[in-house]
Amino acid sequence: MVVSTVIAFAPARGEDAFKAFKQLDSSVKMPKLNAFSPNLGATFEQSTVRNVSLEAKLTNDGEPMQQGLSWRVFSPIPGDDGKLPLLASAEGGSADFQLEPGDYFVNVSFGRAGATKKLMVPREGEVEKQVLVLDAGGVVLNAVSGSDTGIPAKDLKFDVYSSEVQDDGERGLVIADVAPNTIVRLNTGTYHIVSEYGSVNAVVRANIKVEAGKLTEATIQHRASQINLKLVSEPGGEAIADTAWSVLTSSGDIVAESVSAFPVMVLAEGEYSAVARNKDKIYQKDFVVTAGRNTDVEVLLTQ
Repeated sequence: MVVSTVIAFAPARGEDAFKAFKQLDSSVKMPKLNAFSPNLGATFEQSTVRNVSLEAKLTNDGEPMQQGLSWRVFSPIPGDDGKLPLLASAEGGSADFQLEPGDYFVNVSFGRAGATKKLMVPREGEVEKQVLVLDAGGVVLNAVSGSDTGIPAKDLKFDVYSSEVQDDGERGLVIADVAPNTIVRLNTGTYHIVSEYGSVNAVVRANIKVEAGKLTEATIQHRASQINLKLVSEPGGEAIADTAWSVLTSSGDIVAESVSAFPVMVLAEGEYSAVARNKDKIYQKDFVVTAGRNTDVEVLLTQ
């Protein structure tokens, strides 16, 4: 406890004030400041650092997690940047922090799953072990073309969104560019998954529920296939170089363009037209994409 002493002087008026200054003998020695200062050092109590043990579980009745956790301890008072200052951190399983008595926020994360708790470290008495329940599970995403045709991992990606639609009509992005067969750790709830096969128009959306303490394996079915385009002089011939390509839907909308002798693209199931431009000449062929059937589309010069 800091003790401060305030001495108030009543202001003098007119000649009284002048006489007061006149009567002040400059030879009088004023006492040193520390003669009036209390012994502040004797009033401070030595703060005692306390050990705080933390552990996290996926569910209320689950076992404490032994790995994969990220712990963060924050001050409850925002800094100049408006953020809570990070005071300590740890990685792994259960954690122990040496903290002075006071209030804190403790956060634990497991992948994209997390939990936060307000912590008060007392000056006296036992500090109970703090248990945070993540209420989290995991999901593994994959996809096939058609009924069971495998898709190369390099051609697949997943984005995970919240299930709720925001005021602007969009969903909140949770995690982007998730590779197939990757465990994504999430808090319990329903999530909106967007799966992209290739980079043209093969996109599938699905809602997936994540349950606490469980690993959900989800396989999304794409109605799409890989198409190889070739401009040839005869069936089965070599692809002719310096060819520009456009792929149009049955309604005439352009969905893909390429400048390549042998472009490869993934298209959603449906009817299309391939337009090839070579040496100021245009060649065209209608074709159909069937899910799960990767095919070559040959456009003949003689057409």
